[in-house]
Amino acid sequence: MEDKKIRVAITHGDTNGVGYEVIFKAFEDPAMLELCTPIIYGSPKAAAYHAKTLGLESQFSTINSAKDARNGRMNLIATFDEEVKIDLGIPTPEAGEAAKIALDRALADYKEGAFDVLVTAPIAKNSIRGFDGHTSYLTQQLAEEKHGLTILVSDNLRVALVTNNVSLKDVAETINQQKIVEKAKVFHESLRRDMRIANPRIAVLALNPRGGEDGELGNEEQEIIRPAVEELASQSIQAFGPYPADDFFGDGSYAQFDGVLAMYHDQGQTPFKALTSISDDKGVRVTAGLSIIRTAPAHGACFNLAGQGRMEADSMRHAIFEAIDIWRNRQNYDAPMGNPLPKLYHEKRDDSEKVRFNVPREKRKEERGERREDSEETVE
Repeated sequence: MEDKKIRVAITHGDTNGVGYEVIFKAFEDPAMLELCTPIIYGSPKAAAYHAKTLGLESQFSTINSAKDARNGRMNLIATFDEEVKIDLGIPTPEAGEAAKIALDRALADYKEGAFDVLVTAPIAKNSIRGFDGHTSYLTQQLAEEKHGLTILVSDNLRVALVTNNVSLKDVAETINQQKIVEKAKVFHESLRRDMRIANPRIAVLALNPRGGEDGELGNEEQEIIRPAVEELASQSIQAFGPYPADDFFGDGSYAQFDGVLAMYHDQGQTPFKALTSISDDKGVRVTAGLSIIRTAPAHGACFNLAGQGRMEADSMRHAIFEAIDIWRNRQNYDAPMGNPLPKLYHEKRDDSEKVRFNVPREKRKEERGERREDSEETVE
């Protein structure tokens, strides 16, 4: 077998969207194949259709299983035999089902250790019945103890959400101190382990305008968010806030932190996408808190651009880079703890010392004075 490179599984996403376009364009640079071995989970017929429609010279090898993947080429696993009707730019149940089948096949292979990291092309959640997003689905299918956390990552900003895909009118009832603490701890651990930030600083955003300073705007800051920040601080996590979101992003305060924990979808997603679009649209979604390493482009299926050849692949390319970086970071982070030295002796604790330090100061002075007198008598 050829020397093993990092194996990157890539699901094709919604077949009516821009998934194949960003995948093919990401690997137009030959250096990408020197960096990793891509294994695309999808349909050879759908892939060929997109390549022809877009006029892309994408060469891929169809394989039966991930173990047949070869370095230096794009490998594609046919996840279903039947043809899928492609209506570019239109979300359909057929396209959604094709995306889910590819994801399920990739997860089955992951459980067998067939690849190292997973990158998912965009899908339309509404096209898949009962599908609430990749993070929830991965948590459920992999039977993880902790629920995954989606982090939006760019060069200078990392944003995680306490609530996601929750109606705005239900956000206040959904958040609580325990949930904020749990999300922040997963966020903190990912910043340390996945992104190798030794002592991350996390900003926690307020829920209400002006940080709830006006009592009529709500008291979640005082009763829920601030106590959560204090609890995190008591656990040696550098959490600060709550900060009003408008001023926090408007005056550039986010640049002083390693991560930002937002309370709801638009509070975190809107400023992230606005700031990321300024920096060449390299945003990436990272699923934290799970055993699997999963990343994705920060953009959606972009049906309005499907089949037009206008979609840039920067976000997909950086999703691949981020997945590889996380894999390496975890290897380096976990290595020192892989084979801990056994304890060869038993430390005997001297409780008398502990008691001595509990003696009131004046009493200790008297004892030292008595010992000094005894010592002088001995010398005489």
